[in-house]
Amino acid sequence: MDGSNALGEFLRARRALVRPEDVGLPGGGLRRVPGLRREEVAMLAGISSDYYLRLEQGRDRNPSVQVLEALARVLRLDGDATGHLVGLAQERAAGARTGRRTRQVPASLLQLIGGWPRTPAYIQNRCTDCLAANALATALTPNYAPGVNLLRAVLLDPAEQALRRDWADLTAEGVAALRSEAGTDPDDPRLRDLVGELSLRSERFRTLWARHEVRPRRGRVSRLSHPQVGDLDLHSDKLSVDGTDGLTLVVFHAEPGSRSAELLDILGSLTAPRPGTGPQKREHVEEEP
Repeated sequence: MDGSNALGEFLRARRALVRPEDVGLPGGGLRRVPGLRREEVAMLAGISSDYYLRLEQGRDRNPSVQVLEALARVLRLDGDATGHLVGLAQERAAGARTGRRTRQVPASLLQLIGGWPRTPAYIQNRCTDCLAANALATALTPNYAPGVNLLRAVLLDPAEQALRRDWADLTAEGVAALRSEAGTDPDDPRLRDLVGELSLRSERFRTLWARHEVRPRRGRVSRLSHPQVGDLDLHSDKLSVDGTDGLTLVVFHAEPGSRSAELLDILGSLTAPRPGTGPQKREHVEEEP
């Protein structure tokens, strides 16, 4: 992930996912690559084939919003992917990130999640590194702990894969969310290193990353098969932390009165922390210059 022609990479990947019959063109015939041809995309978007070729090759990086929206319609992009496309085409002013945005977990937030004995919660950064977690979150999985990269764990840790009854959906959403983050700052060295590592170690990651699907982090229902208490269905809500460089508070809860709520209480009783024990956290974190 070098970010040198992110717009062209995105356009190529997404046209490969669109079948001719999806956009009213005849299917069949000899096609060297899957999906639409460049000239088909150009025709349907109402632009010249040469101009579209320049976009894919990175020789024209400032298309109008109207052109981008026409391409989004042809490529059948949803609202999130269309926003990502427009963002890739916008010039990034030097020093676009202004002000000092901390990467440190606010002390008040640590106190907050530490005071939730019946509510699992953890804090992650934009690269899915876990920075802090309370006791009940760590009881759900030991990977909810400071220093663990959660996407790496889900993709590579067999115990984590066994825990996740929705592993296929979770990994697809996680990689799409990381791709969305990469679009906002392709030069982030931490993000580049993570993408490089997972590309080497995980075939699942390589397949999903190549699709260039994007999806902001949103709440979901996590379906777990816990070794101590059995199957749990937990809502996980993701809340952005203002004034920080992309920190997210993730909070789990079960439907009131449900079997999952009962099992979560049992898990909490099995793993209740000693009095005075706060959430785990990283001792050293950096700040944006």
